[in-house]
Amino acid sequence: MSRISLSLGPLLFNWPATRWRDFYARVADEAPVEFVYLGEVVCSKRQPFFSDVLPDVIARLERGGKTVILSSLALPTLQRELRYCAALAEASQMVEANDVSMLPHLAGHPHAIGPFISVYNETAARLLIDGGARRIALPPELPMASIAAIAGAAEGAEIEVWAFGRIPLAISARCYHARLYGRTKDSCQFVCENDPDGLRVDTLDDEKFLAINGVQTLSHTYCNLIFEAQELAKIGVSTLRLSPHTCDMVGVARVFRDVLDDACESSRAMRLLRAIAPDTAFSNGFAQGVNGATYVVR
Repeated sequence: MSRISLSLGPLLFNWPATRWRDFYARVADEAPVEFVYLGEVVCSKRQPFFSDVLPDVIARLERGGKTVILSSLALPTLQRELRYCAALAEASQMVEANDVSMLPHLAGHPHAIGPFISVYNETAARLLIDGGARRIALPPELPMASIAAIAGAAEGAEIEVWAFGRIPLAISARCYHARLYGRTKDSCQFVCENDPDGLRVDTLDDEKFLAINGVQTLSHTYCNLIFEAQELAKIGVSTLRLSPHTCDMVGVARVFRDVLDDACESSRAMRLLRAIAPDTAFSNGFAQGVNGATYVVR
């Protein structure tokens, strides 16, 4: 069994540029991750806020020994967004496609497939690999059996699995954050910045249900596959993806790295993760083939 790597997925939330820059500076220096995904995935209106510091962040991460991959939008709808995606394909770094509209621009060139493209079986994975995909991040709703089947048939590409963080469930052309504040998408005034981990949504019965992030719907719970980490390595998964949140992500990465390296027992690792994110509910239901919001005790 080869050593499984860790990645830090693209930031899904709207953080100020200074916080964004400082976060990745610490990741560059301290986080035991091999791959870092950068780029705006959710809303193109946020992209200009960090574009000026992006080259410096890329350089800092690469000096820190990280491989940088640039992520595309998950739902480009406007002409300027389509032009931006086309231009992204010319970057010197590998590009992660999060919408099928990116694939013609990347055809024949090594690239990554993000979790927003629905790779649900071996045939889909093979088709993408034949088109140049060298990394495939599977949708986070897949059970272990499906992950194993795809990983076993994905010769020529590394398979990545969502292992920590709120789970992306849907994305829309409408902005939920703007509507909540009585605004339109075009005049949102970037109210999503008020919720750096997403805005919790409760049911009418006051049950914690989902989270919203601009145009995106996420799970209320944080996926946490710390107990599944070593099993994922055994079935051929190459990389575990950690999604950035305001908790100590360097600490999260260290816990996962220690478990994968047999330096920490899984039950102790869970206690450490609960201490890092004390107000967070964890889930592993999708991986276990049950309701995604549940946590199946291992």
